[in-house]
Amino acid sequence: MATTTSGTSKRTLYRLTGIAPSVDAMFDVLDAAQLEAVDAELHFPQERLGVPALLVTGSFEQPVASWCGEISRTTGCEVSRPVNRSAGLLMLAVDEEVYAVGYDQGFRLVPDRVKDRRFGLGFVIRRVDPGQIRDMVSHTPGNGRTDITLVPGGAPVWSLGVQEHAQIVRRLGGRLDGLQMTIAQNDRTKISSVEGGTGLRMRLGIDAMDLVTDIRAIARVLREEAPTPELEFVEHIVPVKDDDLVARLEKQLDDMLGERADGRIAVAVPSDHWDDYGAAQAFATRVKRSEAHLTDDFSLEYVLNRARVQRAGTRFAALRDGTVTLYTHTRAEKGDVLWTSGVLRWIEAEVALGAGRFFLLDGQWYVIGEAYLKTIREQVKQLITEAPAVNLPAWVLGDNERKYNESVPDLRPGYVCFDRDNVRTSLHRGNGVEICDLLSPDNVLVMVKRAKGSDALSHLFGQAVVAVQTLLHSPQAADAFARKVAAARPGRALPEGFRPSKVVFAILLKNGTDLTADTLFPFSQVTLVQTAKMLQAWGVAVEVVGIRAVTATPNRAGIRHLVA
Repeated sequence: MATTTSGTSKRTLYRLTGIAPSVDAMFDVLDAAQLEAVDAELHFPQERLGVPALLVTGSFEQPVASWCGEISRTTGCEVSRPVNRSAGLLMLAVDEEVYAVGYDQGFRLVPDRVKDRRFGLGFVIRRVDPGQIRDMVSHTPGNGRTDITLVPGGAPVWSLGVQEHAQIVRRLGGRLDGLQMTIAQNDRTKISSVEGGTGLRMRLGIDAMDLVTDIRAIARVLREEAPTPELEFVEHIVPVKDDDLVARLEKQLDDMLGERADGRIAVAVPSDHWDDYGAAQAFATRVKRSEAHLTDDFSLEYVLNRARVQRAGTRFAALRDGTVTLYTHTRAEKGDVLWTSGVLRWIEAEVALGAGRFFLLDGQWYVIGEAYLKTIREQVKQLITEAPAVNLPAWVLGDNERKYNESVPDLRPGYVCFDRDNVRTSLHRGNGVEICDLLSPDNVLVMVKRAKGSDALSHLFGQAVVAVQTLLHSPQAADAFARKVAAARPGRALPEGFRPSKVVFAILLKNGTDLTADTLFPFSQVTLVQTAKMLQAWGVAVEVVGIRAVTATPNRAGIRHLVA
């Protein structure tokens, strides 16, 4: 039973989209098979609440818990214990918007497709105290990485390390800042915690009129208030609403799904089901097959392979119609089901369409806000210089990255190659730290990358941050690097107390595409700007240069001639 204080209880509120504010519409959106499975009872409390409302109650029953057979096999003791989890779901229409509140397992009855994925987050960035952030879930597009930060005592948002130009915040929690709701009527509990992602979890009024009043207060905040300045960056990423544009994006992704994997499609765990993901012991995936593919984790490889063998024009639909079912036990039986969702909720994809850059996350298409993107692009233009501090030779397209780096000192005297020649210290054991790929004659750190996608450049920018941090803060590493330079470049050692003053990112984009602010991958643009700001704050200048591409044609003697 939930603990109550002054007539409130901590619950998760969802706002639902595409549903008319009527009881019939609320009922129609629910899954009939699921209602039957929980032996649902329907109630209609609109008279008490004063608004259209539907209450569903039931229970998820399992005659024998999934662990019983396993423990009997281990101990030899016959054990048989049932599982019975209650479920309550209240749906109500307040001022033409439909909301849902789950009780115990009742949230599982709300179809994912009708949830407003930005509802809870939108409220929190307007009303949470930015100096008292308690938890944050952020996602880095382009490499499938999700970071979870927990600070039970609260901390300022700036101290959490979020890269506001490079990460998407998917959930945020902290202290509720000065909103008149039912919780504020109690002298002992004027400040309450709140968490927002897809849903909004906070203390809501228990009495009918208090609950409706609290929902109206939440809606008013979303309608009338701007985000807190410190958290405004969260809304730089906006959902795509244009149906025609969505159709074009789906067509583009359909074509991508017919190609070999190149990193543009990655795994992304659904943001509102992290607990289910952590509890699952088996994943059953179906894509255009009656039989499920069973694994102990979500298999992107299986999904992409299944999509690739479909006819052009049907691949995206195959994933949209495919399902992923999570089970609490490896035997993956009906009674072990945790949650079932569409396959699209488990992938992220980056798509270029004209001058726009879009990405699919949690089954929703997003775009970086145009005004924000324009600002980023202007900063990238300043970083991509036509008069670079380094003079690098062309890259023969048939050569890999290591061969290119090793060729530079022969073609540009004074340069030293340190590709994979790492510095090892007591803190950086194992592979150590790669300080740079090339060191220029005037001691500029040059980071080289051939990039077909944003994931490769994310690694490059991260390498620079780690390298500079290491030289600035580890005397042992700085000394080790100085010795390497002295050995590789006799008579031209690094100056005493060397600190890096400039980093150059030298990039061969795709197969020789000219590097500009328009051709650089969108998420690489925002990551680059964030990286540059970080390095510049440490006193290190940043430049970006494109490497010219050439092809090599051997003559009869086997000597390569370079062709631009």
